[in-house]
Amino acid sequence: MRPNPIALLCLPALCLPLAAQEATPAEAEALVKEAIAFAKAHGKEAAFKEITHATGRFQRHGGELYVFVYDMDGKVLAHGQGASKVGVNQIRAKDPDGVEYIQDRVRIAKTKGKGWHDYKYLNPKTGQKEPKTSYIEVWDNLIFGAGVYKK
Repeated sequence: MRPNPIALLCLPALCLPLAAQEATPAEAEALVKEAIAFAKAHGKEAAFKEITHATGRFQRHGGELYVFVYDMDGKVLAHGQGASKVGVNQIRAKDPDGVEYIQDRVRIAKTKGKGWHDYKYLNPKTGQKEPKTSYIEVWDNLIFGAGVYKK
């Protein structure tokens, strides 16, 4: 039996989306909303623990997409890149271009309650500092966020 040439031509088109899926801004926003819903249902402490857990439910795309939570003063309360970040005040943190991205995050949270902001950050998949955009949303005076690396 000979393989169907049309089927062979279509195979790469069918497999490529499965192999090359990358995190999207829509996924980041949905993940933030999911984390807030989890916090509402299970409490802040349970949410912080799950968000910070390396293989928790708020890790996607091999750790490239994750949730973070800050208070309004820039202190990390939960972070998908690990517990070593928790408890650290990052209000003066700067990206490689000098952007005080946590201050931007806090400003957006206080003035708009939600929104997007751009900066550079270490991509856990590549080990490189790359352009990133993050969605943040305030719930119970806390800043929940998640971001995607710009390709």
